[in-house]
Amino acid sequence: MSRLARAVLWLVPARRRDWAKALWAETGQVPSGRARLAWRAGGVRLIAREALLAQRAAWAAMLAGTAVWVAVVAWPGPASTPATAVNRLNGIAVLAMLAGLPLLVRWRFGPLAAGRLPRLLRFGGYALVLALTVAKTSVEQVRDNPAAVAHLPQDATVPALTGMIYVWLVQSLFLLIIAVYLAGLLVLTAQRPGVATATRRAGTGAGLVLGAVLLAVAPVGLSNPRLHGAASGLAWLAAVAAILALPVAAGLRAGRRYRGDGGNGTDGGPRQAGRGLLRQGLAAGFLTSGIATLMVTALATVVIALTARTGWMLHWLYPGQPLPPARAYHYALMASLGVDGYVVILAFVPGLGLLLGMSGASSAIRPGGPQLAGADADGP
Repeated sequence: MSRLARAVLWLVPARRRDWAKALWAETGQVPSGRARLAWRAGGVRLIAREALLAQRAAWAAMLAGTAVWVAVVAWPGPASTPATAVNRLNGIAVLAMLAGLPLLVRWRFGPLAAGRLPRLLRFGGYALVLALTVAKTSVEQVRDNPAAVAHLPQDATVPALTGMIYVWLVQSLFLLIIAVYLAGLLVLTAQRPGVATATRRAGTGAGLVLGAVLLAVAPVGLSNPRLHGAASGLAWLAAVAAILALPVAAGLRAGRRYRGDGGNGTDGGPRQAGRGLLRQGLAAGFLTSGIATLMVTALATVVIALTARTGWMLHWLYPGQPLPPARAYHYALMASLGVDGYVVILAFVPGLGLLLGMSGASSAIRPGGPQLAGADADGP
């Protein structure tokens, strides 16, 4: 136990090592037996948490899970088919992103910011990217399945997606966008960019609401089979209004809650304060649109993958309709072909969110100069 104590204490940051030594030294005051063993176990747990071993273990487990997925799910298959090549590229690229981007961001922008929300944002983004990659594997296999095309109705029209140039162009754009999303999320949850806690809260809340709205409107290839006619039009009108309004609202709230880089409104004058406000607006707009688009793309791709693998998802999407095998193949294949539409959302909505978030934050600037909130900005 003494050797274990010496080994564990070296994992604790130097500023907290005396605290850990005092915690371990009090073990002799606890009665021997189960009580002392429980005390030691609790001390190990606290020291491990202080040393951030839980985060490192979760990150290592995520990387290991991705590697296993690449080896078991994505890698098998005929090498001559486009689906196998695309899935292998996805697995390798995502594994490289998850392993390399956090190290680069930590080197340039510092470690993870304090608080629970930055940690949840990072792991939530990792989980969405992994879910999207795994679901996309199933979708690519359906898109590249000749048996599905053979069972389509005679009057069904299939878009011309067989060109290899188009396939690799879309795939390269998709991976580039995912890398930008992960890098942006890592930067905005690091210490050095100076993103305020209120900005992260505003962007995260607005992003979750916008993602839920978009997912309800477009769960299958930018459409919802359960909505017809006027209901579909009203739903899309509400979605467009949310895309335009929520980033502005998040940027406005971030600007109003911003108190300056120093936290007390004395951050170098009105000009630098105005830049800080605009920076908060950009961060809030990116978080709003980025979380929403990544959320709808990942979850909608999961829904599309389930339409080809399960019967209950098809019956839920098309209630009351008979689904013979030919029609079921038709719906699954059309949904799989429509997954490329989410690349357009991933590419353009975050840019619009940046501009809208910045405009919302600029609304917090009055003619007399940036109005930084007072010391009671975090009050009711």
